[in-house]
Formats: sequence, C-alpha cells, structure tokens
Amino acid sequence: MVKIVPRPHRAELLMPAGSLEKLQIAILYGADAVYLGTPDMSLRTKSDFSLEEVIEGVRFAHDHGKRAYLTLNLFSHNKDIAKLPLFIETIRAVRPDGVIIADPGIFNYVREQAPELELHISTQANVCSWLSVDFWQKQGASLCVLAREVTYDELCEIRERCPDIKLEAFVHGAMCMTYSGRCLLSNFMAERGANQGSCANSCRWHYKVHMKLKDGTVKELELTEENLGLFEFLLEEECRQGELMPIEEDERGSYILNSKDLCLMPRLDDYLKIGVDSLKVEGRNKSAYYAAVTARAYRQAIDDWYKAPEDWSPEPYMEELSTIPSRGYTLAFHDGRLRNHAHNYDHTKTFADYEFAGLVTELDQNGIHVAVKNRLEAGDVLELLPPGGLQAILIRLYSFEDARTGQKNEVVNAGQKPVILLRWSLFDQENIKRLQQALCPLTVIRKEKSLSQAEWDRLRLDQTARKIELGHGSESLYEKQKDRLQSSLLVENGERIPKTPRIGTSGCCGRGCNGCMIFWHDPLYDKARKLLARKKQGELFDRDMRDDLFLSEQDIPGTSLPASTP
Repeated sequence: MVKIVPRPHRAELLMPAGSLEKLQIAILYGADAVYLGTPDMSLRTKSDFSLEEVIEGVRFAHDHGKRAYLTLNLFSHNKDIAKLPLFIETIRAVRPDGVIIADPGIFNYVREQAPELELHISTQANVCSWLSVDFWQKQGASLCVLAREVTYDELCEIRERCPDIKLEAFVHGAMCMTYSGRCLLSNFMAERGANQGSCANSCRWHYKVHMKLKDGTVKELELTEENLGLFEFLLEEECRQGELMPIEEDERGSYILNSKDLCLMPRLDDYLKIGVDSLKVEGRNKSAYYAAVTARAYRQAIDDWYKAPEDWSPEPYMEELSTIPSRGYTLAFHDGRLRNHAHNYDHTKTFADYEFAGLVTELDQNGIHVAVKNRLEAGDVLELLPPGGLQAILIRLYSFEDARTGQKNEVVNAGQKPVILLRWSLFDQENIKRLQQALCPLTVIRKEKSLSQAEWDRLRLDQTARKIELGHGSESLYEKQKDRLQSSLLVENGERIPKTPRIGTSGCCGRGCNGCMIFWHDPLYDKARKLLARKKQGELFDRDMRDDLFLSEQDIPGTSLPASTP
C-alpha cells in the first residue's frame, strides 16, 4: 500500500534548505517543514549538501518537531536509471517525511520499491488542473505542488473538487520565464540543462536590441510608424558581442523576459481561507539572511491570521519582506494573465535597502560573537533579529572589536571572515537577561545598505507597480517614475546614497543612538528623549512625528530638522 497522509489542520510553512546552516536557520525562524536534496538527486546542482549533512539536517528537523522533504525531481534520462536503486537506498537512510518527484517513471519506481515513503508531485510536473491532481491522487500521491501558473480561481476549484489530497502552492520566490522551469533557453545559450538542475538563468541576462536593414547593415534607428516595416529586430547578449539573434514575437509577447519575484503575502489570507495545506517559499540557492527573514515574516503572518483573521493585514509583514534583496515583487498569475507590472525591463538587479550584516556564532559572558557577512563602517546600525515575532534589537556602533584580538576598528571587511564581539555593556538600554534569552547561535543581523540613485528609483517604481497590481496605484505616477529610472540609469556615477544619516552631525539623526552626546544632553531634544524611553534602543522615530519631536527653526536660530531620507 502507498503511504497516504491525511491533510493537516493548519497550513504549513515550507522553506528551502540549500545547506545545513540554511536548514537550521529556516527551522529556528519558524518553518514547519523544509525541502532539500543532494546535487545528484535533485534539480539543484549547486546544493551544498553532502549525504551526511542531509541525514543530519533531517534529524535536526525531527528533533525540533518539524518535517523534511527530499527532492528527487530530476527528469530522468536512460543514464539515470541505473542509479535509482542507490537513490532508493539513500532515501531510506535519510528517512524523510516525503519525497518530491516530477518524472512519472521515477514516481512509479519509488512507489513500487519503497511503498512506505510519502510521495509528493513536484511543480516540475506542471499540475495546473483538478483533473491532473485527481490523476496523481489515484496513482498514490499524497500531495501535489501546483504550478506557479495556476490562478487563484483555478486553485479554488481544484481545492473544491479534490478535497482529500494535500495541495501545495508557491507563495514567495523567483519566477521562471517558462512553465515552472520547462526551459530550453539555458541549454541553447550556455549548454546547461535547466531541467537537469543547472539553469544558467539566461532570461536574466542583459540584452541589447538591434535593427537590421534589408540591405544587411545593422544600425540603431528610431522606430516610427513610417519605418517600422523596414526592420527586423535582433538581440545581442552583452558577453556575445556581434552575435545577433532575431526576436520573434506573437500575440503573447516576447519570450525573453525578466520577471519580478513572486510575493503573495498581500493575498495570503485567500490561501489560508480555502485550506491550502502547504505554503512554499522558493530559494535554495539564496542566502541564510533570505531564509531567516522570509521564514519569520510568513511565520508571523500565518500565526496572526489564525489568531484573528478578521483583523489581519499584510502590511507589517510586507515591510519585513522589503528588507530582502529581490527583483521587485509581483502577484504573478494570482489574478490571471500577467501584466507588464510583473516584469522589470530596465533594471534587473536583485537588491534591497538592507543587507546581511552578520550571523551570531556564540554567546558568552562577555557578549555576542558575530561572523561578519558584509562591510561594516562606523555609524552603522546593526539590527539583531531574534527568532520569534518581528521584533528587532538595534544598536549603532562607532567601532568594532575583533573577538580574537580585542583590536577595535572603524571599518571591518567580510573578506577575511572576521568575528566581532558585541559586549553586553553596549546594550545599556536593554534588559540583558531578556536579551540573552531571546538570542541564540544562528541569529541573523542586518543593516541598512547605501544604494545608487538608480536603485532608489527602482525601489520606488517597484512599490508603485505593486500598488497598481493591488488595485490602488497610479499609472501616471508609474510612467513618471519609469522615466526617472531610465534617466538615472543614463547618468549612473557609482555614488552610493545611504537611507539614513550614518553619523549625526548637525543635530540628531532620529535614531537616538547610545553614542550621540548631542542627543542625550542638548535641551533641544528633551521631548525626543522622553519618547525614546518608551521605544527600543535605536528604534527609528516615525517620520510624521518629527515636527513634534524637535523645535522649529524659528524657535532655535541656526538649527534645522534632520534631512529626509531618499
């Protein structure tokens, strides 16, 4: 008999695990389950797992009362069949809670050779209808991962017609330009098989458009209604200069696109209402910071919805997700056909106005040991993100103590893998005992990131596009911001602009840092100090409070309010 597991009472949060460390972080930050695999068994040739680490990872999940699913979702060629007996032996040694499969032949083989294993159908199988879900259920699958292309209305019908099988839907992560990864572009451009786990992401590359005259000359010409019929269009990839590829377009549009990243947080309540059993986050190749922040945002959002669904709002969780590097967020196929707002045509970089600052390695009687992950400079505010809830512990530092030598530096670079010590004495406005209870090894730390003007313009454009998808944005504002982005891209000069002041000079920056003598002693900030006493150390004042916090220029000659952020 094939193992069939009944549907859970609550939706699970399923997080990616690209390494043992990321698996542990995802579990600590709220994942109910993780999916993982070794490079030879899954569609991730860059997986950092050895077989021993997979076994250790599954044991870690089980020790914490969580589930672990093993990926076996490659499309098999004849050369792969001889490996299947070893795969089955390996899977049995790992003892996962489910095996994710796409290939019907492999599904049938595992079902016959290891009937004790729970079988999940991968998104690579492109399940888009209730008829396909019903088929796989009859074959013995206990869960179907639906394709990203399934709309919400289709999902509702699938749930209604297939009430007894578990359904899994993607809620966050990268979008593929083809049906759930069925792509040959990578094979053609880089001889790397997307369906064998080695996609080169050719759809993300930077291309130029050229126009070719009928006499064979290639020129950059301005298109008008009068001359449009004279040309054919060609692409040039930046690393293949002179190799011109024709663009062919039908009524669906051009196929070489850069999709924004999927984020269904604004519609998460829809998925919880109809009983989607597993909410899946993509990203096994992404950072430990991504794993932590994404898990804690969705964990809190799910828990809060179950506590009070009528009062639930996505905004606080979207603020958290905005600190993760992305290509911009889109609802993708949730409402049906994609619109132009789901793509980035001008600026395809993945970034955010925050970045991974460090990872807690240990806590001792002296303080917190932190492995540095990005450059730290005097004036940076570190935000420690303890597992559980959305709270953050903020502290501004003007020097960084080497945990090994005790030497203090104003700048620390991550290249030499330094470890710094945050002494407990630095947290002079925190309850140290509670702080020690909240933090643990693998606690993630972030900081603000300075961006170029084009990047700030891209973020604004992304926010407006997201509002338009949600039905309350301005198309005219979107077009203006798009023009501004294109202009700033033309004059990109490498200058980096911080989100907030690094070190307050002419007055207070609004952070209330522990090292700012002006803030703590100048009568100008008396009211601000009283309000700060009710806030967490380093917490930023709301911008609309600033007029109330500080005296006006008329009251104090020679003073001015802090500059606004970009």
